[in-house]
Amino acid sequence: MIKTLLCAALIATSVTAARADDADVKLVYDQALPNVSGKSMKAVLVEYAPGGTSPAHTHPKSAFIYATVLEGAIRSQVNEGPVKTYRAGESFSEFPGDRHAVSENASKTERARLLAIFVVDTNEKDLTTYAK
Repeated sequence: MIKTLLCAALIATSVTAARADDADVKLVYDQALPNVSGKSMKAVLVEYAPGGTSPAHTHPKSAFIYATVLEGAIRSQVNEGPVKTYRAGESFSEFPGDRHAVSENASKTERARLLAIFVVDTNEKDLTTYAK
């Protein structure tokens, strides 16, 4: 299933796009779940320039997120946990209400890409709220 989502996400047309510092964020998949009323699966492709970062942020309280690094390495910190580096092929999860304190490219010379798959309330349009 993940392989199918990954392929669909990478070839799908971007529906929305946002820019966060040196990260390009695109919604690449959006599908209501036919067997879970009111829930959807949404996939977001995050592309970091070398040395790129995203500000601290949260996601909707209904969101469970499964993220996979597609290319390069991503430094990540969720809540008050340790800062970890995830390399291509490695994954992590974020739970409803988590705060993503650090999200950045671990390299100053190579780009990095991350696919984040959300299971979220269908009516959620803003998937990321940046800290002020």
